[in-house]
Amino acid sequence: MAEILKGAPVTAALNEKMAAKAAQLKECGVIPTLAILRVGERSDDLSYERGAMKRCEAVGVEVKNVVLPEDVCQADFDQALQQLNEDDSVHGILMFRPLPAQLDNEKARQMLNPAKDIDGCTDGSLAGVFTNTKTGFPPCTAQAAMEILDYYGIDCTGKKAAVIGRSLVVGRPAAMMLMHKNATVTICHTKTVDMPSITREADILIVCAGKMETIGGEYLREGQVVVDVGIGWNEEKGKLCGDVKFEEAEPLVGAVTPVPGGVGTVTTSVLVSHVVEAAARKAEMR
Repeated sequence: MAEILKGAPVTAALNEKMAAKAAQLKECGVIPTLAILRVGERSDDLSYERGAMKRCEAVGVEVKNVVLPEDVCQADFDQALQQLNEDDSVHGILMFRPLPAQLDNEKARQMLNPAKDIDGCTDGSLAGVFTNTKTGFPPCTAQAAMEILDYYGIDCTGKKAAVIGRSLVVGRPAAMMLMHKNATVTICHTKTVDMPSITREADILIVCAGKMETIGGEYLREGQVVVDVGIGWNEEKGKLCGDVKFEEAEPLVGAVTPVPGGVGTVTTSVLVSHVVEAAARKAEMR
């Protein structure tokens, strides 16, 4: 049976570390502060916002909520975002996307100051991931996968790794971060020929296909570490499931993350850690 790589202890360790760092910054007169920019009242945005605020409170990060009406015009949205960019008391900005149809999503993404882009959505942040420099921050889900590997002592050096999925949100950033950990990485996608033959060769497999329960035993082998990033509601089973068929993976592989209770559990803590790190970088600049 596989070792279950649960996210809860990873989150606890991250929270402890960030709480200590936030307290140290406050002693120096710097209060780590997150601004949440939300348009409208979407239920998924509200749920994530509550989780982020709870995690911020737990580690000593202040939160500033900026809520705009669903029908806000482009000029008013741009003004609100620019004010947060220019507000020295704000260290990180969480901008909920997608924005309503009347707003330009791409313009908003490019307007956001990469130094405050704690969700890793700007070109500046993505460039930082590819160059392994402190420009912005990695996308939170991709980093959450890396945090799990680190916490459980999974050394990537010299290992073969495969990533299923090539999105800019998870797949490609995760591949770059694995490479920075000295793994040899293959990215698989919808046009990959004979994908199982590639994934079975991998020592570490990160699955972010975006299709629930599409990766079964034929893609896996004994001893692998499998990180399942996907999550969706399975109507037939009446529960949340990942992109990996857990019941086929658990008896076979060496270690696997559960869904729920795996990568998603760590993601919000990574977001908050980025706020604390942004505040620390700002303090160092001073």
